[in-house]
Amino acid sequence: MTKYLYLMGLICVAACNSTSKTSSAPAVSISPADPVLYAGTITEGELKDHLYTYASDEFEGRETGKEGQKKAVNYLRQHYVDLGIPAAQENGDYFQKVPLEIPVLPEGYMVINGKNFTAGEDFTPSDPIESSFDEIVYAGYGIDTPEYSDYQNLDVRGKILLIRSGEPKNADGTYVISGSDKPSEWSVITEDPPGRKAKVAGAKGARAVLYLDLDYFDQILAYYKQSKKSTRRRMIIKDQDESAATVFISEAMAKTIIPNLDDLKSSVIRKADIALSLKSDNEQIDTENVVAYIKGSEKPDEYVVISSHLDHIGISRDGSINNGADDDGSGSVALLEIAEAFQKAVEAGNRPKRSIVFLHVTGEEKGLLGSRYYTDYDPIFPLEKTVANLNIDMIGRIDPNRKGDRNYIYLIGSDKLSSELHSLSERINEEYAQISLDYTYNNENDPNRFYYRSDHYNFAKNNVPIIFYFNGTHDDYHRPGDTPDKINYDLLTNRARLIFHTAWAVANRDQRVKVDKLSK
Repeated sequence: MTKYLYLMGLICVAACNSTSKTSSAPAVSISPADPVLYAGTITEGELKDHLYTYASDEFEGRETGKEGQKKAVNYLRQHYVDLGIPAAQENGDYFQKVPLEIPVLPEGYMVINGKNFTAGEDFTPSDPIESSFDEIVYAGYGIDTPEYSDYQNLDVRGKILLIRSGEPKNADGTYVISGSDKPSEWSVITEDPPGRKAKVAGAKGARAVLYLDLDYFDQILAYYKQSKKSTRRRMIIKDQDESAATVFISEAMAKTIIPNLDDLKSSVIRKADIALSLKSDNEQIDTENVVAYIKGSEKPDEYVVISSHLDHIGISRDGSINNGADDDGSGSVALLEIAEAFQKAVEAGNRPKRSIVFLHVTGEEKGLLGSRYYTDYDPIFPLEKTVANLNIDMIGRIDPNRKGDRNYIYLIGSDKLSSELHSLSERINEEYAQISLDYTYNNENDPNRFYYRSDHYNFAKNNVPIIFYFNGTHDDYHRPGDTPDKINYDLLTNRARLIFHTAWAVANRDQRVKVDKLSK
């Protein structure tokens, strides 16, 4: 029965596609419950045509912020324009700007009460600042919570603070904030207490924080020196908050400012002559996500996000181009074809009940930055209204380590947050695709930790149910050999159709898939 429907669908689709893609296709009479016709618009020929352009040398490996990546985003945008699928942003721009930078640690000096101190020798600055102060506020641990605050009756606007690491304890040795023998996030190093405290200080109007950490200062100083020597720079999302500029200082520097520091039991303001001249020249990265969407008919304020990453790793030092046909050209072009299939349904009068968001993210290869910006900084559509994220990252090749049927796909994360999504995924596959669903990398003990290594994770950590579609790695992973001629286009087609069918089912069911587990 399924094969018969596909054949009938393809006959109709051939007629629809005889006109230009920029033209409106004639309406096709088909039941909204039957998505087979629209899945049939996802074809090997169109996937191949897209990928031979998208993963060509012209696109120079699509490295984040480089000229080739600009060609890639323009290619994606033009596809949605041609299909008549609107931009997701209200201003009509398909590009969601993602402010990235490559930070350079500041250099310079501080003068405290007439004594000179040099960055990298006496202290380590995290942020640039040029300013002078005639007094300093000792703000204890720099903590502000309902249980405990160092800021009571303390005005720190425009001032420089001296704060120390750690948090207060009760007389019995328990921690005041947690009320137990377990420290809170204000002193657990993995929770970034310096950043947390600098953010509080900035919110209260402080300009700078001198941070005293007796346990970790030597390591911080060593890291600073090593970082200044290194030519490798990590790309990050440009700081969007108003944290106070932070400088890690030694105990000797702290006592130059406040000699009786060890005797202080509460916050105080002291006279001090302090000048900071700390400069850095961060490299700004111009990049963007590409986001289009189809508005839902019955539940337009609920969203199914289908994602792939548009970037790759660019050009090697020897001049070789890493085309990234599988990683993630395969996901990018699959998403284009899935979008076209949904648009064909709309043109036929079968708009999905929920809105569908087509999200091409930048900076995945730099640390999942584009998707993190979308989820953590500027979600175009509210995460609490986001029903699911189906993420596509490498679906065009075969894992050489996998034994058995080539007609497979690795599924990761489908059961992590929603049992309903997992069950729906398996049912849809059985009904429409008959692909072997391999859960090898879904294991909690998977040493590869693929669950944490692609863009779906930024949705999952926010308790949005996800499925990650993945074919596994191969010898050409992150190498110049990842080229379009090595893609298995029959597998790419079937996998893309499976994702379309799953998205269709999630978008058109009466109730949104339930979250019955929470992200750890």
